[in-house]
Amino acid sequence: MTNDKEHQPEEKKQPKERKQRKRGKRAHGTGSIFRRPERKGKQWVAQIVLDNGKTRQRYFNTEGEAADALNEMLYELRHGTIITEKDQTVKQHFEHWLEVHKSKIRFSSYLRYRVTLDKHIFPALGHLSLQQLSARDIDTLYVRKLEEGLAPATIEVIHRVIKMALKQAVRWRLITRNVCEDVTPPRETQSHERQIVTPEQAQQLLAAAKGHRLEAMITLTLATGMRRGELLALKWQDIEFKQKRLHVRRSANRLLGGYRVTDPKTARGKRMITLPQFVIEALGQHRIRQLEAKLKAGPKWEEHDLVFCNMYGRFLNTSNLQVLFSTLLKQAGLPHMRLHDLRHSAATILLAMGVPIKVVQELLGHSSITITLNVYGHVLSSMQQEAMDKLDDLFGKGEPDGYEEQDPGQK
Repeated sequence: MTNDKEHQPEEKKQPKERKQRKRGKRAHGTGSIFRRPERKGKQWVAQIVLDNGKTRQRYFNTEGEAADALNEMLYELRHGTIITEKDQTVKQHFEHWLEVHKSKIRFSSYLRYRVTLDKHIFPALGHLSLQQLSARDIDTLYVRKLEEGLAPATIEVIHRVIKMALKQAVRWRLITRNVCEDVTPPRETQSHERQIVTPEQAQQLLAAAKGHRLEAMITLTLATGMRRGELLALKWQDIEFKQKRLHVRRSANRLLGGYRVTDPKTARGKRMITLPQFVIEALGQHRIRQLEAKLKAGPKWEEHDLVFCNMYGRFLNTSNLQVLFSTLLKQAGLPHMRLHDLRHSAATILLAMGVPIKVVQELLGHSSITITLNVYGHVLSSMQQEAMDKLDDLFGKGEPDGYEEQDPGQK
């Protein structure tokens, strides 16, 4: 019995010592190379221990190759560039990225990204390994989409989604670099320039819209450049008739199953706009016509306090809205355009009138003046000659009496 007791502590101690030695071999940031002869093919293993205690292994044909790889893996681990997750496909990562990103973007943007992934990105790239995705794969996708007839603006959205998702993959250390940085999407051509109306055409449009159900909306858009979603979400409580101003507080977007009301597109989108008298009058007349429509609808009317609504007080159908606008353009003898193009027309007319670019930015609700300059810089460039002519009128001395222009060659 005595001998048995004497041996018991030694038997318990041995396993503990083995466990301690095992933990020591798995110290974070260390590595080793060893051979696995039972494997078929590559038998030499380069192994490192990650910060989370897990190991990462790579297999090679020779001990030398494994040794070189071990040095490389340890270097990447120290510099934070090692891939610490198992290989994922493009689809697996992009799906996860979008769900994580969902809470940081507008719901309408989330839906647009969702459609972009399912319709354009996943069919072509979804099956590829995230780590093996190359700039060539992305370039090939863009070429294919152009051949399918997609507009450069749509491909730009595809590019933006891929770039954002890969940028996050770099942050999560799933890949070492964003290959999308090496790809340039196709640019818009002259044929895709925005359609705008001139001041004369704007007057022509307003004359044709007199008494039309869209008169107030068109008048307000031409004067303020408000976005369509902001117009659809505008409520009577947002308008101060006596002070001649309105407040942009929300935006409405048509989604599957109805409309979703959100904050304006940018932080500066929440803004106060001073209104000219002709807009106040148009809104006043519109309100009278709306009260008449409300009486006519009777119990079918749903009160949402919307300034621009259908005959039952509900949100306007955007498709019907464009049809009505297109018909009105034909009656006015004007070229086809989107209702949203009136926003660009308003900005262009204001700049041509000499309104400061900062004021135009505030009216449009752009997040920065840089965006306004990027979109409407060409308008400012075309105004340079007029500015120089005014300087000539102010400072020019004119031609001296008896001055006669001579050919330089006759001097």
